[in-house]
Amino acid sequence: MARVIAREGQERRVDGIGQGDHLCLVYADDAEQRRVVTAYVRAGLSRGERVLYFADARAPREVLGWLRAEGVDPSTALTTGQLSVTTAAVGYLAFGAFDAHAVAQTLQAEVSDALSAGFTGLRVSGEMSWALRDVPGADQLGTYETAVNAVFAGQPASAICQYDARRFSAAALDDTQRRHPGTVELAPLHLNSRLRVTPSFRCGQRMLRVQGTVDHHTIAAFAATLETVLGWPGDVWVDLGELEFIDLAGLRALAQTAARLPAGRRMHLVELAPLLCQVVNLAEFDDISSLTVTARDAA
Repeated sequence: MARVIAREGQERRVDGIGQGDHLCLVYADDAEQRRVVTAYVRAGLSRGERVLYFADARAPREVLGWLRAEGVDPSTALTTGQLSVTTAAVGYLAFGAFDAHAVAQTLQAEVSDALSAGFTGLRVSGEMSWALRDVPGADQLGTYETAVNAVFAGQPASAICQYDARRFSAAALDDTQRRHPGTVELAPLHLNSRLRVTPSFRCGQRMLRVQGTVDHHTIAAFAATLETVLGWPGDVWVDLGELEFIDLAGLRALAQTAARLPAGRRMHLVELAPLLCQVVNLAEFDDISSLTVTARDAA
C-alpha cells in the first residue's frame, strides 16, 4: 500500500512549467491531453522559445488544429522555424531504431541550435505511444527518460513526455513516473478556497487527491466529484493525506460511493488521519467490502 501512495516527484500546473523542467504527463482523457498540450505550446511560442512536438497517436495536423481552435495561428511560427510539429518517427526513430543516448544527444544539440537561431530556449513534447509497438530499441525507453534529465536540468529548455494511461500498463507508468523529476498536474474536478479535488496518477495507479475541507459548505461539490470516479475503470485510490478536515457526511459520501462500485472494483482510502480511521470503524463504514482504509503514518 505504501508504495502505491508514495508522493514521488512534484506535480506542476502546466502554466507553471519553466526552463529546466522535464515532466511526465499521464492522462486518460483526450480533452485533458489537448488542454495541456495547447497551453504548453502556446506558452512556449509567447515566450519566444522554439517548440518541437512529436505526434504519434495524433496526426500533426490535428495538433495544429488544437492551436487554431484556441485562437493561436501557428502559420508564422511554422514558417520561421519557431514551431515544428512532426511525427514521433522523425523525433525518436530517425536512426532507424530507437537509440536512447543518440536521441538525448540530438535534443542537447537542439537546445544549442535554438539559442543560436535567436530563440530564448527550447520546448519539447512527445507522444510516447510509439514505444508500445514492435520498435527496435523500444526497451531503452526507461534509459532515455533518465538520460534526458541531464539535457534539461539547468538548461534553457523544458519537456513534457506524454503517456496515455489507457495504453500503458500500471507498471510502465510507475516506472516512467519514477524516472521523471515531476509530473504535470491534471485539471481539478473541483477548486475553490475551501476544497480542491484533483485526479492524479501515482505509481501507475489512478488516484483522486483531496485537499482542504469537506464540510457542510463543500459536501455537495465533493459528492459530485465522487460521481466522476464511478466511471473510471479498475480500482479507485483516494489520497486524503492533505485534508484539513472532513466531517461524517464526507466520510459517508466516500463509503456510499465505494458501495456503488461494480462488482470486483474497490475504493482505497489512503493517508487518512488515525483518528478518522477510528470514526470510519465506529460508523461501520469499513464493513463495506469494496472499501479499504489505510491510516497515515503517525511518524
